[in-house]
Amino acid sequence: AGKVKCVYIDPPYNTGAAFEHYDDNFEHSTWLNLMRPRLELLRRLLADDGFIFVQIDDNEMAYLKVLMDEIFGRSNYVNTIIWKRRGGSANPSNKLNNVTDYILSYTKTSDTPINQVYTKDDENTRKYIEERFRFVDENGRRYMKSPIQSPNPRPNLMYDYKGYRIPSKGWSISKEVMEQWDREGRLAFPDDKSKTINRKIFLDEYKGQPISSLSTDVFVINPMSGERVNFDGGQKPEALIQRVLELCTNPGDLVLDSFLGSGTTAAVAHKMNRRYIGIEIGEHAYTHCKTRLDKVISGEDQGGITKSSGWNGGGGYRFYELAPTLINTDEYGQFYINGFYDEENLARAIALHEGFTYAPDKIMFWKQSKGSEKSYLYVTTRFVNKAFIDSIQSTMEKDEYLIIACKAHERGLKTSQITVKKIPQAVLGRCDFGHDDYNLNVIEDPTIEISDINGDDEND
Repeated sequence: AGKVKCVYIDPPYNTGAAFEHYDDNFEHSTWLNLMRPRLELLRRLLADDGFIFVQIDDNEMAYLKVLMDEIFGRSNYVNTIIWKRRGGSANPSNKLNNVTDYILSYTKTSDTPINQVYTKDDENTRKYIEERFRFVDENGRRYMKSPIQSPNPRPNLMYDYKGYRIPSKGWSISKEVMEQWDREGRLAFPDDKSKTINRKIFLDEYKGQPISSLSTDVFVINPMSGERVNFDGGQKPEALIQRVLELCTNPGDLVLDSFLGSGTTAAVAHKMNRRYIGIEIGEHAYTHCKTRLDKVISGEDQGGITKSSGWNGGGGYRFYELAPTLINTDEYGQFYINGFYDEENLARAIALHEGFTYAPDKIMFWKQSKGSEKSYLYVTTRFVNKAFIDSIQSTMEKDEYLIIACKAHERGLKTSQITVKKIPQAVLGRCDFGHDDYNLNVIEDPTIEISDINGDDEND
């Protein structure tokens, strides 16, 4: 929580299409109810200077925008990036052909700046390059001419340089910089001294034009390219994810994609030297995501941004499987421990739930998991009675504190240093009754009737 610099997700589009790996056919309200809790959780995971990008088509884009305004704050809205994902074709009979996707972007806090990203490949920039970079120097380098005159009067920069005309408002650079550019061959001298000097901007040093909210230079994946994997869920080109990550992350930053799909975000983040978390629910976590990352690491993956990013392989990742639910409920509404959990797994799971670190002490068996300072947690499946509590108490120092989580125990077991909890209670939490925290317990005494528990005093 609070550490993810960039969240990129490409959730199901709610188009009515039947994908093999996604149920992408929800009513509007159902789809929004699917998205709301996920977006709320993702906001909690974002760093204060973090960004979230959500890719969607026009079926739910307008509704999603309103929902994200509510969750992230309208003032934290950055852009709607429009990606031209395919060329035109014959229109459907009742509407225009849709060739775009949308990427809604928000920040955690509104004053977070984006990184400047440039492109040379969109249609306008290609035309600009063709028209402006039409000069070639003696070394064969293409360049364009750029004025170096000040837009405002600069009396301190009204100096003569080699007898050429001085701009009416002065130069925009000092004489020292002018001399340096001259030595480096970066000045374009006119054929007449009555004209002014220009600067050479070389094409091989030109970054391009700053990108806009319209992306026409990222092309859909060529079916014959090495980037294409056999995935039916709407695979995205690596260059598109690269652009998103360039806008808001730097090497080492943490990226999260909780709809990982075919693994594109993880593959791009790995090649760009970002840390990443990818989450997927289906078998394609093994057949697509893991397989793809293995190829990225081994250097076999030659598709996507491999060449443009200079990727040659290396690195690694951890692959986790979500554990089964620890506490289940039977047909009578009673809690029981999932049979998957043996004694060690159970101890590890309870420690995680209670905020302890599982690290069994080699001498004191009850120092099974450690919390802050001298607090400990001990998880056991045995029946805990007073004699057992006393035996532990005799080995404790005065400033040590212990929680025992067990399946069953004698009633009334508690000392100033030891608290005993049933395991379901330890996992499911505590209840606040306004004046103190009371453990959630199942009534064990069949002689107590509901009418006796009226809230008259705290013993109830």
